Amino acid sequence: MTRPALTLPLAVTMGDPAGIGGDILLTAYAKHRDSLPPFFAIDDPGRLGALALALKLDCSIQTISSADEVAAHFGTALPVLPVDPPLAHPATLGTPDPANAAAVIGAIDTAVRLVQSGDAAGLVTNPIHKASLQDSGFAHPGHTEYLGTLAGPGVQPVMMLASHVIRHGLRVVPVTIHLSHGAAARALTTDAIVRHGEIIAAALQQDFGIGAPRLAVAALNPHAGEDGKFGSEEEDIIAPAVAALRIKGINATGPLPADTLFHTDARAAHDAVLCMYHDQALIPLKTLDFYGGVNVTLGLPFVRTSPDHGTAFSIAGTGNARCDSFIAAVKMAAAIAETRAGA
Repeated sequence: MTRPALTLPLAVTMGDPAGIGGDILLTAYAKHRDSLPPFFAIDDPGRLGALALALKLDCSIQTISSADEVAAHFGTALPVLPVDPPLAHPATLGTPDPANAAAVIGAIDTAVRLVQSGDAAGLVTNPIHKASLQDSGFAHPGHTEYLGTLAGPGVQPVMMLASHVIRHGLRVVPVTIHLSHGAAARALTTDAIVRHGEIIAAALQQDFGIGAPRLAVAALNPHAGEDGKFGSEEEDIIAPAVAALRIKGINATGPLPADTLFHTDARAAHDAVLCMYHDQALIPLKTLDFYGGVNVTLGLPFVRTSPDHGTAFSIAGTGNARCDSFIAAVKMAAAIAETRAGA
């Protein structure tokens, strides 16, 4: 039987061992453990111990064999479950090694297994290097798609970026992600917008405890197309999607001009913004809260968050990596787990 989520620790994956995942994990634990919910790392204990010494952090490492041991050690040492399979080569900071891809993926697999078995409340994934994984034969574009596969058939994971630090907060979801602007416009469909809207509305209720979510739907073109003068996607694709969402009982508004959706008063009028392409969502989030944004995967049967940044190889091991986003990701994962447990 799955135990209540609030009694469980969070699982933190290794990410690419050549990147800043270890830096932000260790710094967050060493300097902020008293304000964080319990978590454990799935990593190489020796690697983390050596890195803590190099970073001059007061951070003892405690090797564990199961998540049940976390509560006994978290107050005095960072619990680390050895990654399986282990690293093929010792990690060189700043230089990704495709030979270590199996360990990177193994950490994700273990975290998901522990969440699914009821041994962890959720997972927080440290940044991976997609090119290194794909060079080793990894067939998925990134974390989000791989987690959807691990979750099982019929699951459609959706990427949300969120910040609760700024006034009124901000949650954004792009319908299309890593596509050129031209390809993104061609990829937009009414069905895709509707499906994303449904997943967002359900997640705002289940994960964030918002009883009647308000969803703003961004336009694709300037001035929301200016009655078709600047493009027809609003009339042909987006407006029908908004109408379909409203028929389904979802409080959706749009298509709305994107240039007026993200100022302080606008953010107070909605709980999330459904954006049409990658930068339309990420530019406002990263402008308003560059260091503290969180990547949340919606639509999964388990809780997953991640820092909203990459591996930052150029500063790995230097002590210059800020852990704000990691801390926010840990706290948000715990909050979502608590909300789900209380539903």
